[in-house]
Amino acid sequence: MPLTADRKKALRARGHSLKPIVTVADKGLTEGVLEELNRALEDHELIKVKLAVNDRDTRRELITELCQQSKSELVQEIGKIALIFRKAGKPNARLSNLLRP
Repeated sequence: MPLTADRKKALRARGHSLKPIVTVADKGLTEGVLEELNRALEDHELIKVKLAVNDRDTRRELITELCQQSKSELVQEIGKIALIFRKAGKPNARLSNLLRP
């Protein structure tokens, strides 16, 4: 289900102070990167991903592929940082970026 504009606004506000957890480099979306991405999304629900790729078009393709393979939604993209969201099945109150104060 796509995020509404109000929900995206709230997620952007929550994600502003977050640091990137996952980095995607020139090798792209390797199996290890996807495993770490899925683990981070399951733990935190809302994460920042750094894309260490200089070409803008390649970055956009990586973000699209990243969201498709992880079944997450892009909340915001600024430069080389993407803020992505995926609702966890059983959110952990200690780890979730949405449940913590």
